[in-house]
Amino acid sequence: MLRKFSFPIVLWMLFIHVLLLAGTAHAQTPEPPQAKHTDPFWQVAYWNNVALSGEPVITGTEQNLDHGWGSGAPRAGVNADRFSARWNRYVDVTEAGTYRFTATSDDGIRVTVDGVPVIDEWHDHPARTFVGDVHLAVGHHQVAVEYYENMGEAVARLAWSGPISPAASWRGEYFPNRWLSGPPALNRDDQNLGFNWGYGSPASGIPNDDFSVRWTRTFPFEPGSYRFTTTTDDGVRLWVNGHLLIDQWHDQALSPHNGTLYLSGDVPIKMEYYEHAGVATAWLTWHNVDDVPTPPPPDVIVVDDTDRGFVTGGSATGWRTAAEGYGDHLTWTWNNDRARSNYNWARWYPDLAPGRYEVFVYVPERYTTTSSARYWVVHRDGYTLRRVSQSANGGRWVSLGTYWFRGSGGEYVSLADVTYEPYVSRLVAFDAVKWEPR
Repeated sequence: MLRKFSFPIVLWMLFIHVLLLAGTAHAQTPEPPQAKHTDPFWQVAYWNNVALSGEPVITGTEQNLDHGWGSGAPRAGVNADRFSARWNRYVDVTEAGTYRFTATSDDGIRVTVDGVPVIDEWHDHPARTFVGDVHLAVGHHQVAVEYYENMGEAVARLAWSGPISPAASWRGEYFPNRWLSGPPALNRDDQNLGFNWGYGSPASGIPNDDFSVRWTRTFPFEPGSYRFTTTTDDGVRLWVNGHLLIDQWHDQALSPHNGTLYLSGDVPIKMEYYEHAGVATAWLTWHNVDDVPTPPPPDVIVVDDTDRGFVTGGSATGWRTAAEGYGDHLTWTWNNDRARSNYNWARWYPDLAPGRYEVFVYVPERYTTTSSARYWVVHRDGYTLRRVSQSANGGRWVSLGTYWFRGSGGEYVSLADVTYEPYVSRLVAFDAVKWEPR
């Protein structure tokens, strides 16, 4: 005979049963997902067109992205010519720093890391190797590679290394053509990226015209916004931390171009340049736009090239200006080899009290390729000539000496474009002059 349980006892037993089930469920809760390590394979998709469009004909995995298919097809069902592919893979970075990606392809290839372009060479070309640097933080990063093959041989390879230590100089690769094509004819370390080759060649084995250069370097930046300025004749492209900041890949007279980025830490920089014909010039500078210049003391007199005391003469068409230098403005011109008719000259007239002053000229970082700038100081006791190598003193105040001045308003510093160097082979900058009491 079955016993009947009272209603309170039944409720108590049900409550215990629920607690037991809850404890069992809690014990079986799975561990939280662990950090993902470097993928062992590439996820890959192939298309039978050169545009990665529509549905892929094949998807799968590949252990390495190191293919030299020659004139054959990558896989059964994929065309031998006019096909495209996309590879994706996550990599685990355990040490922050700059990483260098090296891609070799025939034909087009694009490499992105976390969606940021590192290499972008989406055009037909024979087998060529491209390099791109990018700063990566500790953690997981997605690497994506897109590739297409048009006709002929098919090659697609990718490798990376790092972190790379900041270099003390630029790595320059010089090519005897305008397209950075083929192996470089010269590899060298360049201390500064500031060249004015005139009508000449950068080095033996490189032609005077129709050459190109790729410079790369990793540079440490304090946190801040930096304005980069290229000045070239002819084409230029500039990447900063994988970002194409300046793209002016065309024939042009000597022209400046600017771009600004916020940067912090070790940052890879790449500049590509080509020279077509005529004068060859390539410069790169940058500065922190957050830095506010300290104004000079009240007793220091500065006359800039934008001030009323700055006077110019000579050929009006020979003068040029640029948004850099002292006060973010400078004036410049090409040099003369002698005192030709209508040569260019400038004078700086200060508003001085009578006394003894040391005179300085500011030499900007660019537009300063002459080694023989001839400054005349007009003072109480006459005229004094001081020769300054602008090319060796970029970004500095250079002393012209200490003199007595009457403060009459007729004393000044003058500079002409006559340097006695080969005709129109050098650049002469006219920026600021200051007088400091002594």
